[in-house]
Amino acid sequence: MKQKDLSRRSFLKLLGGGALTTAAVMTGCKSKTETKAVSEYTEQVEPPVGKMTYRTNPTTGDKVSLLGYGMMRLPSQTENKDDYDQEMINKQVDYAIEHGVNYFDTSPVYCQGKSEGCTGIALSRHKRSEYFVATKLSNFHPDTQSREASIAMYKNSMKELRVDYIDYYLLHAIGGGGMEALNKRYIDNGMLDYLMEERKAGRIRNLGFSYHGEIEVYDWLLSMHDKYRWDFVQIELNYLDWDYANEINSRNTDARYLYGELKKRGIPAVIMEPLLGGRLANLPQYLATELKQRAPERSIASWAFRYAGTPEGVLTVLSGMTYMEHLKDNLLSYCPLKPLTEAEMTYLHEDIAKKIVGLENIPCNDCKYCMPCPYGVDIPAIFIHYNKCKNEGLLPRDRMDEEYRKQRRAYLIGQDRKVPKLRQADHCIGCGQCEPHCPQNIRIPRELRKISEFVEALRQDTLTRSKE
Repeated sequence: MKQKDLSRRSFLKLLGGGALTTAAVMTGCKSKTETKAVSEYTEQVEPPVGKMTYRTNPTTGDKVSLLGYGMMRLPSQTENKDDYDQEMINKQVDYAIEHGVNYFDTSPVYCQGKSEGCTGIALSRHKRSEYFVATKLSNFHPDTQSREASIAMYKNSMKELRVDYIDYYLLHAIGGGGMEALNKRYIDNGMLDYLMEERKAGRIRNLGFSYHGEIEVYDWLLSMHDKYRWDFVQIELNYLDWDYANEINSRNTDARYLYGELKKRGIPAVIMEPLLGGRLANLPQYLATELKQRAPERSIASWAFRYAGTPEGVLTVLSGMTYMEHLKDNLLSYCPLKPLTEAEMTYLHEDIAKKIVGLENIPCNDCKYCMPCPYGVDIPAIFIHYNKCKNEGLLPRDRMDEEYRKQRRAYLIGQDRKVPKLRQADHCIGCGQCEPHCPQNIRIPRELRKISEFVEALRQDTLTRSKE
């Protein structure tokens, strides 16, 4: 790797994960406490070996690490490229396994289709008994929904992962498109019956599903538990979604309900989005300060990870750990887990979550399911830049405000640095191809149009409060 790439990587690593607001440095929306935030990682202690918290799968007896490695945000060698850094991926997987992580989650569609291959290379260097691999039947596109195409995807996953059985296999993101989509993807083509036979043959050790979308699909699949015998279910759970997922977006379901339905049936829960794509690690400064005052030795991210790992019945908590610093910080949360007290849980629900809801951000988790856009728009980068500036109180509001000139310049320069001009919101034509793929059910074209109008008002220097 070239020296300039090493320098960039070192800088980006320093800014990752649990730092309070350091991404503002890269976007042009700078925080006054960015230096202090960076110190969260520069002063990071080495996580202990042999202290990982494990949970037992009641079906198979698997001892699963509470921290699961989500292979959907892999490190790349250059910025904004899909040239994934296999050497770094190997190094981080090795470190994770050394520190007790044994659950690795991927999909045929992650990282522009490259995640399974990268994961397979990294894991195949270890004994098969040292890890559990999870992947999914991600047959979203109509071309992949026939029985033949779906079986081909399933078999290709084993080829890419270099395994002859899959420990945890999921129907991917059921709920999107409602019962009609569920029937097309898994029922009418006989794929669910086929996967149950594969489980019986031992080529699938545990069969489950991940959920985003319409609640009737979730409820129906759980009502069929006696027939399908779900070994696990993957849900989104964090201290914001526990009571406010539906309030943030009326098409989402509160985690309190999702978790409760699994607990009633004794089905283990695999947790995704404990940080909401990083949003619960990069809180507005006044909220980050509150948390740091309560636990100065812990990162902001650790509050969310301890929250997600505390409930009974949680088998593992997934995290997409791009940089080694993310991995180390999460290991510190789970080696071993110190469960949150009832008072701490209430504090997160009643104080922190309520205040976050009041921010009314675009609920983008940077999962990139909406990508690639056929017209080249970088949807997640646009939303993330907007949210970060808003969270830090640096979003221009009115040209008559005292800080307007400085904020206007910072927003526009930051946007141009983060998102190439040909990939900005004004290039969205409203085709809507992205919207069905969004797990958060964001009305993407509408939000892009609003941001495009906002940015144009900044460029023309005509912004007034009514334009927000």
